[in-house]
Amino acid sequence: MHIRTFTLSLAAALMICACKESGQTSGNQETDTVSVTEASEILPVTGTFVNLPYQDVRNKYTNPPHIDNTDPQMWATKIAEMKKMGMEYLVFMSVANEQKAYYPSKLMEWHYPQWRQSPVDAIMEAAAEHGMKVFMSTGWAKDQDDNLRDPKIKGRQIEMMEELAGIYGEHPAFYGWYLPVEDCLGPVLTDYAVEAVNALTARARELTPSAKILISPYGIFNSDFDDPRYEQQLSRLIVDIIAYQDEVGCVRERYPLTRLRENWKKLRAIHDKTGIQMWANCESFAWEKGTNDRSSALVPAPFSRFLSQQAAATAGGAEKIISFVFCGLVEDPSSPYQLGQPHWSADFYEDYMSWLGGGREWKLAEEFFLGKRGPAATEDISDPRWTRYTPGTHEVILENKGPELAVRMLNSRKDGIVPPSKLFLFTSEDGEKWTLDCIKDTPAWVNTNHDAFVDLMVFDIDAKHIKLAFTAEYEAYMEVR
Repeated sequence: MHIRTFTLSLAAALMICACKESGQTSGNQETDTVSVTEASEILPVTGTFVNLPYQDVRNKYTNPPHIDNTDPQMWATKIAEMKKMGMEYLVFMSVANEQKAYYPSKLMEWHYPQWRQSPVDAIMEAAAEHGMKVFMSTGWAKDQDDNLRDPKIKGRQIEMMEELAGIYGEHPAFYGWYLPVEDCLGPVLTDYAVEAVNALTARARELTPSAKILISPYGIFNSDFDDPRYEQQLSRLIVDIIAYQDEVGCVRERYPLTRLRENWKKLRAIHDKTGIQMWANCESFAWEKGTNDRSSALVPAPFSRFLSQQAAATAGGAEKIISFVFCGLVEDPSSPYQLGQPHWSADFYEDYMSWLGGGREWKLAEEFFLGKRGPAATEDISDPRWTRYTPGTHEVILENKGPELAVRMLNSRKDGIVPPSKLFLFTSEDGEKWTLDCIKDTPAWVNTNHDAFVDLMVFDIDAKHIKLAFTAEYEAYMEVR
């Protein structure tokens, strides 16, 4: 199936309004592992970062300070839940912090009771049990701000790698190394960044010759892909996989997905020459308060925003999608260990699992994200495909052209654009006598202060004429399809 390359919406919170009984079903959430249906063309998330240390308020929900984050039973449970969600890869963000280790180190004090199995051991054991592959971190020598320009930091990371290779190098779950060198790619990767990565890689190759090397840098938004030095610097990296942060959660641009899809294609063309695998690190989070602020907690974005990120990465040629972060943010509501923001982490989980299992509503969302229903209005308020409605009461009368009516609504609260709270659907056979078929609330995801995304409602109808009525309390941008 041809995938169009128009810019996708930043997000879409999807809701089905079945005005007539349609017999639709959602994804099966009872099986141990749910796989993507063959009908899906969007890559699923097959890996997540695992975060052990609590560093700042950003971890308020993903790694709450009041839980025992060294409990082996908790990690056995969480890894089983990740497997159920289809995870194949686990990536340790770090295995030490403030010179205390989460593994049985001889270099540092332990950050867990000596009588207890270490959390790293527990995660590795559970990963092996479920056939998962783990990227072991080489950080942190000190903390999340490790600076490899400091010879002591660089030396300690290599010492940690040597110790970790001795403990886990032959472990059945050990797959490779994650090098926590999150340097900015743009506009061109620096010599320092290349040298820092390659220094760690050289030692990793000596210790574990068959291990895969993964890095996850940021900076797609300001990279100069047309500069020949960009490809040259990337080609110098001695790594196997680059999982680029898509930066949608960090909102590096006003509308991050506006250029992201094309940037993925430019990266794909470069990677075809370098031989390095191109993965996407899709950010599943939004912010509770300030954007990109360490005093602001990470909270789940609408899953539909995330699905559009998956679609962009897939269409752009990513080979796999991992995420910062599913573990601790996207939560099975039946879990005995409830992390994540209350309610909304469970909503993300249920939406994702519905999509993963082939839920009808998310299949419709895919069609819009992949352009199968033609070019659609994007999250950009300047997109001419949006019809603008001023505050007040409005009616839209249409001729029925199919069994479904899709109503797309821009949600950009930061721009003062908010969908109406309710939609009223009327139908008619003669265009004069109208029957009210249903009244439905529009989606109401709370984490909307930083993003622009598209709410989508789909009505099943069989009448000849359709009238959509609503009252806009704010400016409303809509596209009726």
